[in-house]
Amino acid sequence: MTDAGALETLVSQRVIAAMKAHDATRTTTLRLIKNALKNKAIEKRAPLTPAEEQQALATMIKQRRDSIEQFTKGNRPELAAAEAAEIVVIEEFLPKALDEGALQTLIAEAVAEVAAATGQKPTAREMGTVMKAVQAKLQAGGLRAEGRVVSELVKKVLAV
Repeated sequence: MTDAGALETLVSQRVIAAMKAHDATRTTTLRLIKNALKNKAIEKRAPLTPAEEQQALATMIKQRRDSIEQFTKGNRPELAAAEAAEIVVIEEFLPKALDEGALQTLIAEAVAEVAAATGQKPTAREMGTVMKAVQAKLQAGGLRAEGRVVSELVKKVLAV
C-alpha cells in the first residue's frame, strides 16, 4: 500500500464485503475509517501518504481507548465493549504494534545513540530527546507503538 488512496480503496472494498455479510458493527466502523481518511485528505487538500493514513488510524484508536476508559468508569460495559470491537477492526489496517521486548530493545538503541551524541548517559531531563529518537526509529522501520507505553518504558530506562 504505497500509493496514495490505496488504503481508502481497500476500506471501501471491505465495507461492501461487510454489508454483504450483514455485519453492522464492522460496516459502521469501516465507514468511520473511510470518512476519517477522506476528511483528513480534504483538510490537507492533497492525498494522504501512508504515514498520514497510519497517523489518522492511530488517532482513532486512541480516541476509542479514551472512550473505553470513560465508559468503564461510568459503569457502561456494553459501550466499552462496542468501542473495543471498533479498535479490533481499525487495527487490521495498521502494522502490528511492537511487543514490549522489541520496544525495550529499540529504546536501548535510542538511549545509546543519545549517549554517544552527548557523551554521557541521558537523564530524565533528556527524556524528550530520547523520545524523539525512539519515534524516529519507529517511523523509519514502519513500526507502531502506543506513545503512552513508549513514554513509560523510556522513564524506567532513564530512572535507572
